[in-house]
Amino acid sequence: MDNDIQGRPAHVAAIRERAEAEMRAMGVDEAFIGRLVETFYGRVLAHPDLGPVFDARLSGRWPEHLEKMKSFWSAVAFRSGAYGGKPVQAHTGVADLTPDLFPKWLALFAATLDDIAPSPEAKAWFMATAERIAKSLTLSLFYNPALDDPAKKAG
Repeated sequence: MDNDIQGRPAHVAAIRERAEAEMRAMGVDEAFIGRLVETFYGRVLAHPDLGPVFDARLSGRWPEHLEKMKSFWSAVAFRSGAYGGKPVQAHTGVADLTPDLFPKWLALFAATLDDIAPSPEAKAWFMATAERIAKSLTLSLFYNPALDDPAKKAG
């Protein structure tokens, strides 16, 4: 048991070092993450469907949100464990947030990566991660398992 406890920090450090090396090899650094977040959310704000939803929730708090998103993406990319937010709770109750906005969010994210990703590998990694996040949020916010009940479908 003691070996497991003592080995955990080394294991976590190894994971972080591996992630940092992978990101470096793809050309990803903190500057890119900052540029990605700033560019993407600038486009979100200008988007006819996404902009009003985001701005209604974040009006007057955009700088804080951008810093939080930089911290989030940095923690995900570099496996730092530095982000401690609760994305599902943050998105619960957002006025006018609907499942059909997530594909638009993903398309805008992909277009941003097309324009600024430092490598095809970076684009693929960030896009795959964004798709997992969107799927997770969509399921958490909108999925109702009762709708899959075969007894309720028969009829």
